[in-house]
Amino acid sequence: MTRKLYEYYSHDKANLLVESSEDGKNLVMSGLFIQGDVKNQNGRVYPTNEIARAVKSIQDRLSEGETVLGELDHPEELQINLDRCSHMITSMEMQDANGYGKLKLLDTPMGNIAKTLLTSGAKLGVSSRGSGNVNESGRVSDFDIVTVDIVAQPSAPDAYPKAIRESLFNMQGGGVIHDIAEAVTHDKGAQKHLSREILNFIRELNLK
Repeated sequence: MTRKLYEYYSHDKANLLVESSEDGKNLVMSGLFIQGDVKNQNGRVYPTNEIARAVKSIQDRLSEGETVLGELDHPEELQINLDRCSHMITSMEMQDANGYGKLKLLDTPMGNIAKTLLTSGAKLGVSSRGSGNVNESGRVSDFDIVTVDIVAQPSAPDAYPKAIRESLFNMQGGGVIHDIAEAVTHDKGAQKHLSREILNFIRELNLK
């Protein structure tokens, strides 16, 4: 039976690079997006041919002019939520059995939050989001990739934190962070205030 598949790779495991684009206008992340032919932390194995097909799917979508968007943290559903998008995938390619890619952070509220976290030193990871079949030995078939999201490290396999957007609005003062993040798109001076509010938000999270 087809099931949702989320596969997390930490900042270090994915060997992620966070750097400015050549023109200095954009922040980009690049590294391992999905790994093949090894049993991962969720006990699943993606054969090389499944990874290659997923990579080609992203490449085809990009070559056809589609914008492949991703979110900050995983939603419960497979479809893309435009109000939670933080980045777009700009390239993806095969290297041995693995899929490597590059994504560009967007000037959206979630994108600005991700940028601030990264530039403040937070080590965010990435996670593929898709669907497929898994047999008794954990081998994946018919894998259909939707996107690659930016995520915080889960506490255990298959256990992802609540979406940052939901956490923000459930926490005192969280709505302020979202409003400032939205303002950053039009007022670069708001970046300093966003950094301060996010640091306070992280401290409050750590106290829980």
